[in-house]
Amino acid sequence: MMFWRILRRLLFAHRARLTLVLLALGAGAAVTAALLNLETDAEHRLTTEFRSFGANIIITPRNTTAPALSAATLDESVYERLAAQQEAERSRSSALLYVIAEARAPASPEWVPLVIAGHKGDPLIAAEFATLESSPGHGTNCISGTKVAAQLGVRAGDPLLLRNRAVEQTCRISSVIRSGGQEDNQIFVLLDTAQRLASLPQRVSLILAGYYGAPEALQKHIADLAQRIPEADVRGIRQFTEAEAKLYTKIRSLLLATVALILILTGLCVLAAMAGVAMERERDVGTMKALGGPFSRVLRLFLAEAALLGLLGGAIGGAAGIALSIWLGKTVFGVAAQPRLIVYPVAIGLTVLVAIAGAFPLRRLAGVRPGEILRGVS
Repeated sequence: MMFWRILRRLLFAHRARLTLVLLALGAGAAVTAALLNLETDAEHRLTTEFRSFGANIIITPRNTTAPALSAATLDESVYERLAAQQEAERSRSSALLYVIAEARAPASPEWVPLVIAGHKGDPLIAAEFATLESSPGHGTNCISGTKVAAQLGVRAGDPLLLRNRAVEQTCRISSVIRSGGQEDNQIFVLLDTAQRLASLPQRVSLILAGYYGAPEALQKHIADLAQRIPEADVRGIRQFTEAEAKLYTKIRSLLLATVALILILTGLCVLAAMAGVAMERERDVGTMKALGGPFSRVLRLFLAEAALLGLLGGAIGGAAGIALSIWLGKTVFGVAAQPRLIVYPVAIGLTVLVAIAGAFPLRRLAGVRPGEILRGVS
């Protein structure tokens, strides 16, 4: 009881300096909690942002040099197996079959050679792929790349004739897309339409997949897919997997380095304030030592004071920091960062450690001589 009574008196005896220490600890805890919460939330936010870029895994047949067309394709059941498991694996997938065919507008007699791509699954290439599904009364839909549309002289809503050898198909252009890539030179139809044109039922040229997780988890998922599909070549689309890994590493390193810097600066502020407190408490320590109190007990008293200040500053600052991270997440990513429960106790623990480390100047009180203090010599 005496220990806590003395501790309470110490806390209220030097309010100005201890309030400064508390403010420094609270500010440090707030910034630390905000940055740690953003760091733990960065992985989820980063993968969410990368979803807009589409697939990051490509699955192709191994035997692409075989003369038979069916040997240079995959069985559609491979895609069906992936699609059945994608919900549990946090992934999306789509199957594509490419056919070299011809197309023309009904008003034009000239057939134009081009690539027709059959598509099935999630719209990983473009959001407009959701319009491929035929609507009642409109027949078969198709999507045209912007360059093909200009070459054929067609636009959204126009009919289009497709042909491969003796097989012909009529479709209506549901939308025209501009991707800036090879898709601008292609016509997209439903997979079964392309299979009919190519006379390759139940076959696909490749499968695109999008897996959304940390870079390490992505590489593990690619290795797992390679084992599950031995007849296919599974690899990451380098520009996305490497960019995601590098960006996540840079963001994580930057946030953790900033946290370390903030903790160091907070510790220096506490160190400076505690140096003043140590000078003011020389008389108190001299009195306690004169009454027979060992310095180890006196030191524990001051360390308990520092820990209590760290606990209080960490609790207040940590809560404020998590609220700050929610606002920062909304500002930077457009989506509020989710509060991570682990961040709060970590921020408090780090603040307590900084407070105790900042109390280092109190060690100089070990050299206080009770006789000199009581005579007023110090």
